[in-house]
Amino acid sequence: MNTQTHPSIPVSDDSHARLAALAATARQLLDRARAAGADQAEVSCHEDTGLAVNVRMGEVETVEATRDRGLAITVYFGQRKGSASTADLREDSLAATVAQACAIARHTEPDPCAGLADAALMATDLREFDRWHPAPLDAARAIDLALAGEAAGRALDARIDNSDGASMNANASLSVYANSHGFLGSERCTSYNLGCVLIAGRGEAMRRDGWYSVALAAEDLETPEAIGRKAAQRALDRLDPRPLPTGEVPVLFSAEMARSLIGSFISAISGGALYRRASFLLDSVGTRVFPAWFAIEEDPFLPRGFRSASFDAEGVATRRSMLVEDGIVQRYVLGSYAARKLGLASTGNAGGVHNLQVRANAGDLTALVGGLSRGLLVTELMGQGVNPITGDYSRGAAGFWVEQGRIVHPVEEVTIAGNLKDMFAAIEAVGSDVDPRSHVRTGSILVGRMTVAGR
Repeated sequence: MNTQTHPSIPVSDDSHARLAALAATARQLLDRARAAGADQAEVSCHEDTGLAVNVRMGEVETVEATRDRGLAITVYFGQRKGSASTADLREDSLAATVAQACAIARHTEPDPCAGLADAALMATDLREFDRWHPAPLDAARAIDLALAGEAAGRALDARIDNSDGASMNANASLSVYANSHGFLGSERCTSYNLGCVLIAGRGEAMRRDGWYSVALAAEDLETPEAIGRKAAQRALDRLDPRPLPTGEVPVLFSAEMARSLIGSFISAISGGALYRRASFLLDSVGTRVFPAWFAIEEDPFLPRGFRSASFDAEGVATRRSMLVEDGIVQRYVLGSYAARKLGLASTGNAGGVHNLQVRANAGDLTALVGGLSRGLLVTELMGQGVNPITGDYSRGAAGFWVEQGRIVHPVEEVTIAGNLKDMFAAIEAVGSDVDPRSHVRTGSILVGRMTVAGR
C-alpha cells in the first residue's frame, strides 16, 4: 500500500485566506437573499479536511483522506422559513440554492417563533481560544503512531492475544456564520485522536477494552506507548468476571461514564425537550435537583476548550455562567426558537452547551474506591435505557465490585436502574479525577444507592 499522501492539515497555514473566501461567499448569499425579497437571512459555510488511518495486528487496514466543504442558507419572509444547502460553490449553484430556499419559504406556514436571534444579542467581542494547531501529519506518520500504540499494548502481557486495532485521526475545520443583522463570525479548530482496542484471553474467556487520547494540538496527545499499555491493562483487568446478586448498593461511575449522567441532565433542561413537554425536569429553574454542594459551570472562554466560542450557532454572544449552583438549577439551555416558544430569552446555546465544569468535592478515583465499604464501580455502559420524559434509568453495565475499599473482581452483564431525579439527589461525591477528553469536564460520580440487577 502506498501511504504517501498529502498531509491532512497543510504545513503552510493558509487558514485566514480560506476563512476570508468563506466570508465573501456568505456575504454574497446574504446579498442574493436580500435581493430576492427576504426580510432576514443567515448563512453557515464550512471547510473540513481530515486524515484517518486504521491498523490491526501490525498491518495497515485503511487510510482515508477527506476534504469537504459546503454551505447552508436560511431565509425568512416574515415568519415563513426556508432552508437549502449545497456543496457546490460555483456561481450558478449559489444562485440556485438561494432561489430554492426562497421558494420553500414562500410555501411554508408562518411560525410566530421563527426568525433570527435578536440583533441586540449578537456577539461583538470575537476572539479565538487557542484551538488551531495545524501539524504536518501525513499518512506514513499517522500509521507509525497507530502501529506503535498497538505494538506496545500487545507486548505488555502474553495474555493479550488479539487486537481490535488502533487508529489515528487528524481533522481541521474552518467555519463562518453570517446573518442579515450584520453579524459575521469565523472559527477554526484542529483535533487529533489516537486510540487502541485490545483483546485479552481466548475463546469464551476473551475480554476487550481500549483507551484513547484526544486533543486540539497533536503535542497534547498521550504517547502511543502509554495508550497501548493502558488499553492492554484495561483488557487484562476484565478477565475472569464474576456475577453479582441483585440488590441496592452504591454505584460509582468512572469519570468517562459520569459524563453521560451530566449529558442526561443537559438534555432535560434543553429547549426542545422543554417546549415539547418531554422532559422530567419541566419547570425546574429555581428548584434543588442536586445536593446543596453540587455545581456545574459553563465556560465558553476556556483556552484550548473543546467547545470554546465567542458566539453560538446563531451569532448570539456566549457567556460564562452557572447552570447549577448550590444544587439549584439556575437556567435552561436555549437557542432563540426554543426561547420564544417558552417566552424566555436565548442563553447563547444554539448548537449546544460549551465547556462544562462539574465541581469536585472529593479526591480521585482511588480515594473514592477506598471510601466504599461495598459497591459497584461502573467503567462501561451499554444501551440507551433512559426515558427523557419520566427520568427512568436502566442500562447494561460492566465494571468492578468493591469491598472494604478495594476492587475484588470484575463484573459484567449487570443492569443498573433508578430514576434520574432520585439519582441526582443521591449523588454523594464528585471526584477530582477529571477526564480531559470531552467538553463535559467531570470526575467520577458516586451515587449513594441504585438497584443492581445481576444474574
